[in-house]
Amino acid sequence: MAAMETSGSGDGGGGGVVEEKRKGKHKGKHDKPKPWDDDPNIDHWKIEKFDPSWNEGGLLEVSSFSTLFPQYREKYLQEVWPNVKRGLSEYGISGELNLVEGSMTVSTTRKTRDPYIIVKARDLIKLLSRSVPAPQAMKILNDEMQCDVIKIGNLTRNKERFVKRRQRLIGPNSSTLKAIEILTGCYVLIQVYIRFSHFATFTIGNTVAAMGSFKGLKQLRRIVEDCIQNVQHPIYHIKTLLMKRELAKNPALANENWERFLPNFKKKNVKQKKAKAKEKKPYTPFPPPQQPSKIDLQLESGEYFLSDKKKSAKTWQEKQEKQAEKAAENKRKRDAAFVPPKEAPKDTSESNKSQDNNHEVIALAKSLKKKAREFSKHSDSKNINPEAYIAESGEQPAKKKSKKNRS
Repeated sequence: MAAMETSGSGDGGGGGVVEEKRKGKHKGKHDKPKPWDDDPNIDHWKIEKFDPSWNEGGLLEVSSFSTLFPQYREKYLQEVWPNVKRGLSEYGISGELNLVEGSMTVSTTRKTRDPYIIVKARDLIKLLSRSVPAPQAMKILNDEMQCDVIKIGNLTRNKERFVKRRQRLIGPNSSTLKAIEILTGCYVLIQVYIRFSHFATFTIGNTVAAMGSFKGLKQLRRIVEDCIQNVQHPIYHIKTLLMKRELAKNPALANENWERFLPNFKKKNVKQKKAKAKEKKPYTPFPPPQQPSKIDLQLESGEYFLSDKKKSAKTWQEKQEKQAEKAAENKRKRDAAFVPPKEAPKDTSESNKSQDNNHEVIALAKSLKKKAREFSKHSDSKNINPEAYIAESGEQPAKKKSKKNRS
């Protein structure tokens, strides 16, 4: 038993080593470095043009795609279909326009060499059915051009909000849409079709068709979805793309993170006024009392029983009273412009001060006249100094001795 156990344990250990070897053998089988990985002359992001010599035998099976188109596109497609068919025949693709079913079909032929061209042809008929002009849609057959159809109809439930945000994406006079096309390098078509019916007028346009590079289409999809979902206005995306374009011109910032240079726009939620909640009245099983009608009011006031002449006389009298009241009010408003404004009362302290000043001036004038008379009496004496005399006279004069003292 022990021998069997040891042998079993040995087999188990050997099996584990074999499994590890097998795993190690298959792990990273295709991750080996290739000789062309570090070759600076090879552009790994470049999409090379297909050469028919790569697939001289052609395709084994026939592949086909078809799509429906709206009725309003029937006339235009019927006019441009010969040019579309001629462009598809250059790549070995056959096209068929069925006006009865309202569909377009593309399929491969024996002359088809590029296996991916049928997918390009499928995108072509898809763009034609979404109102893209035929000369623009034919560019999708080039290897550098890709397309994307962004569905925006189910991003918002409210139809009015959807139309408003879709118009925000277009901008005034299509200025926002043109700026997005220039910065992303994509052709953008927002399908807006107005249909009239007997009952209402409504717009159809739940998709955005775009053509361009993979990078541009990725940027465009983010702009469109953020606009329709009200996450961010397209103008902020345009500002960010403009700054990225300027930063890309600087080779020193090629390998650096640009987040510190880009603006960070924060959405501000404006608080809306809350509607005042109506106070609920206490529930009563009885209905409210019926309001009196016009006839009931006339019966109550006795006007109902008056004759037509008396009724007209009463209404005329009420009208005259109203006119008289209105005329009196208008006259009062006109007369109010001619009423002088009330003057502010003067302060008593200021009036008292002015009176005191006047008394001082009068007293000074009297003293000067008195001194002038005294000076004229002593004008005979030549040695009198007038300034000293005036100064001395300012002092109080001594009292005259009475006649009794003299005697």
